[in-house]
Amino acid sequence: MNKSGICILVVDDERGFCAGVQEALRREGYRVDAANDAETAMRMAESRLYNLVFADMKMPGMSGLELLGRIKLRSRDTLFVLMTAYGTVESAVESMKMGAFDYLSKPVDLRRLRGLVDKALEYQAVVAENSELRGRLRKRSEPSPLIGESESMREIGRLIDEVAVSDVTVLIEGESGTGKEIVARAIHLKSDRRQKAFVSVNCAGLTEQLLETELFGHVRGAFTGAVATKPGRFQAADGGTLFLDEIGDLSLKGQGDLLRVLEEGSFQMVGGTQTVRVNVRVVAATNKRLRDQVASGEFREDLFYRLQVVPVTMPPLRERAEDIPFLADNFLDHFSRKHKRRTKRLSSEALQICSRFPWPGNVRQLRNLMERLVITCHSVSIEAKHLPDFLQNYNSEMTEFTIRPGTTLAEAEKLLIRLTLTHVTSNRERAASVLGISRRALQYKLKEYGLIKEVDALTD
Repeated sequence: MNKSGICILVVDDERGFCAGVQEALRREGYRVDAANDAETAMRMAESRLYNLVFADMKMPGMSGLELLGRIKLRSRDTLFVLMTAYGTVESAVESMKMGAFDYLSKPVDLRRLRGLVDKALEYQAVVAENSELRGRLRKRSEPSPLIGESESMREIGRLIDEVAVSDVTVLIEGESGTGKEIVARAIHLKSDRRQKAFVSVNCAGLTEQLLETELFGHVRGAFTGAVATKPGRFQAADGGTLFLDEIGDLSLKGQGDLLRVLEEGSFQMVGGTQTVRVNVRVVAATNKRLRDQVASGEFREDLFYRLQVVPVTMPPLRERAEDIPFLADNFLDHFSRKHKRRTKRLSSEALQICSRFPWPGNVRQLRNLMERLVITCHSVSIEAKHLPDFLQNYNSEMTEFTIRPGTTLAEAEKLLIRLTLTHVTSNRERAASVLGISRRALQYKLKEYGLIKEVDALTD
């Protein structure tokens, strides 16, 4: 350990005692400052970060305990050892409750003094190592799609910071794979609700009946199989945040039930008669254009305006191509650690290809490809030849395709559908709109032409 990098502050109104402790610690190689009153010590702590503070318990003006509390507000990592000539068990317990690391009686035993310094610095090193470990674990488990230098992502970051401090409902819109749930979690983690639960519900994955019981819970005997009372997601999120994904797929009845809860803050469990009150912040997300659904009568206008108190629109990756190098490096770092592989990087040619590609599956598609390359590429540098065929064959200048004479209508249609889904949008509803057919017709043709697996791979 480099002792000259350790800063210690000694605070005591007895000048001779203070100077003696200061000199003893300096001889050990530490950087030691001294102050003869708490006010001076406080000013010194505002301009320098101290590893350890030795402070007299009783001083004129501000006491050692008061000084501890004020410095701890500024620097939680600074450790305190309180000293007094009037050592009692009660004052020792009081100082420890206030957050002191240890307690030292006067006259000070220099051997115990040096031992306390060693003990405190060892403890501080362990805490720092654990904090670093927690940071690494967070990074390992949460590679963020919000990384980037584009103006759109900077604006998203500013909006998250502004929205987090309030309790307003938020509607996040954007294509599949753009990171809508990550934004919702970021809002939660930066809010005053971060100590409470973040509960996620996929509205598209549940039938109308199941969604009702999932959101509001049910009482025993409410229906066949309800052998016990089961709380819903609203109760689970009480005090925290409820994230409603794919809100555009909520049935009209479900929309009415949700609107009632948002307006009244209460509901009844399925089969129940008692009113349940909750304090929940709702964040919703959709990959559909809710305004269009409102216009067609598929989504309630009053609920739409109730949800989008603050709208957040996630840009598709093709509109923030300058962020691709940052995202790719972040994902490669993450998955190299996760799979215990050497850290890999895209070559300049491979990066150019990735930066030109429109990524219809958005950040999720890029993320999954980077994980695949970490596993399948055995060299540290990922070259263009290591990229999958859909990237190698992509021509960033392609605005049209050629159909040779003799090509059947079915073959031409298959090619057009594939190119629309790979070069325009992977969202099947939007692709169907571009092609001028219904979503059901598009799904039928994907099955007919054997394209389902190929298209699903875009966002796997």
